Amino acid sequence: MRVFVTGATGALGGHLVPGLVAAGHDVTATTRTPGKTARLREAGAEPVVLDGLDRAAVIAAVGDAAPDVIVHQMTALGNDASGFRNVDRLFAATNELRTRGTDNLLDAADMVGVRRVVAQSYAGAGPERRPGTRLKTEEDPIDWKPLKSATQAPAAIRHVEEAVPARAREGVVLRYGGFYGPGASQPLLDAVRKRRVPLIGGGTGICSFIEITDAAAATLAAIEGGAPGLYNIVDDDPAPVAEWLPYLAEVVGAKPPLRLPAWLVQPLAGPFIVTQMTGSRGYSNEKAKKELGWEPRYASWREGFRAWVA
Repeated sequence: MRVFVTGATGALGGHLVPGLVAAGHDVTATTRTPGKTARLREAGAEPVVLDGLDRAAVIAAVGDAAPDVIVHQMTALGNDASGFRNVDRLFAATNELRTRGTDNLLDAADMVGVRRVVAQSYAGAGPERRPGTRLKTEEDPIDWKPLKSATQAPAAIRHVEEAVPARAREGVVLRYGGFYGPGASQPLLDAVRKRRVPLIGGGTGICSFIEITDAAAATLAAIEGGAPGLYNIVDDDPAPVAEWLPYLAEVVGAKPPLRLPAWLVQPLAGPFIVTQMTGSRGYSNEKAKKELGWEPRYASWREGFRAWVA
C-alpha cells in the first residue's frame, strides 16, 4: 500500500517507517525539520518537510502522495520534566497538532479519498476521577479528573479519539501506553539513575507501558488490517508505581527511589504528577490482541526494562 506517515522522525516513527518499508509498503514520511530528511530517505521512505498546522500544505502533500493510509504521529514533545507543573503549557504545540493538525489530515483524507487513517492517542492522558484496580477497556467512558493546569491536553486527546473514527472512512485510534525502549524515554532513565523520580504518596497509581518496537508492530498491524475503532496498545502487565519504579531503579543500578508524601511534592512537581502517581488506572489490551492479531514481544515491562537498559 501507499502509506503517508506524519511525525515520522519521532520515537515511534523511527521504528515504524523501516518496518513499513520492510513489509513492502510505499512510504511517504514527513518531518518538520529539513535536516532529518536524509534519515528518512536512508530508511527507504520518500521524505517531505511539512508543518502539520499548515492546512493547504497538508492537503497538497497528501494529494501528491495519494496514499491508501495516513498515519498520524505528529507531536512536539520535549524532555523538560519540570514542565509538568503546567501540562497545558508543556503540551501546547502538541495540543495544536492533535486538534488542528488532526483536522487538517482528516480534511486531506476526505478530499483525496484516503481509505484509512490511523492516529496516535495515549493511555493515561489524565488522572482518573475514580481510581481503581479494574483495567480500562475501549468501552469505558473517559472520566479524567479535572485539573486547572491540565485541561487542554486531555481535551486534545479526546478530540483525536472522537474525530478520527467519526470522520475517516476507516478511522483507527491507537491509545499507546507509556513508551520505553530504543529511542524512547531516555530522560526517565537518567532521572531514575540520579534519584530524581520519587515514589509519591505510596505510588498507588497504575501505569500501562508499551515497549517502542512493540508499539510500532501494533501500528503496522492496524495499518494493514483490523476493524476501525479505538485500541489500547499496552503490555499485559499494568502495575502500580510502587512496583515498577523501584524495579527500574534496581535495573539501572541506582539506589531505591526516595519516598515522599504527596503534600510535600505537589508544590514543586504540580498536581498532575502527584495525581498520576497516586490515582491513575491501567488499561486492557485484549481487544488489540484479538482484533489486530498482535502480541507484544515484551509481555511485561519487567523483561522489557531489562532489555532496554542492557
